[in-house]
Amino acid sequence: MLLVGGWTLGAARQPGGFDQISGTISALAAVGAADRWIMTLGLAGLGLCHCVTAAGLRPLAPAGRALLALGGVATLAVAAFPLPAGGGGSLPHTLAAAVAFGALALWPALAPPRAGPAREQAGPTTGYAGPTTGYAGPATKRAGPSTGHLGRRAAWVAVAVGLLLPVAWFVVEMAAGGARVGLAERVAAGAEAFAPLLVVAGLRGRGG
Repeated sequence: MLLVGGWTLGAARQPGGFDQISGTISALAAVGAADRWIMTLGLAGLGLCHCVTAAGLRPLAPAGRALLALGGVATLAVAAFPLPAGGGGSLPHTLAAAVAFGALALWPALAPPRAGPAREQAGPTTGYAGPTTGYAGPATKRAGPSTGHLGRRAAWVAVAVGLLLPVAWFVVEMAAGGARVGLAERVAAGAEAFAPLLVVAGLRGRGG
């Protein structure tokens, strides 16, 4: 909500209007933008939320939580290194944005909880103790496959792929100087912002 509210209110405060289809989120927080503190606060708040969420998602794998936290820190860096006035570029801002978009798209792929140990099923004891041979056949054990965990991992990877697609669209628009770069950025950033909320809701629903 911080991100969407920031770009909505920030765009409304720009003199002469602001085209959110072609205009980027970063332009609303750039040096010289009207009331740039609105979008800056939205980005900073979002970054802090990602960090807090990563710390609280204890049921998930540490690698996924670390990547989510990295995305949060990078989002804070995006707010800390705004674009300069006049529509120029900024290397720190660009690098921070690249890390943020990448980490916030990939973290679900590393987040599935570790599978518990496979259950062992004891097979029937087939040994026969003869009066002279004294042979007793060993009990056999079969390890059942952990198909449930594989299914969950596939779902997490699917979420990551779903987040990467709008990010790829945004990258293509940026590289080509497309007229819909602002829309692509908002779709990608919005999806990444809501993904942790959906994960938390899913874990609470399953009592995880």
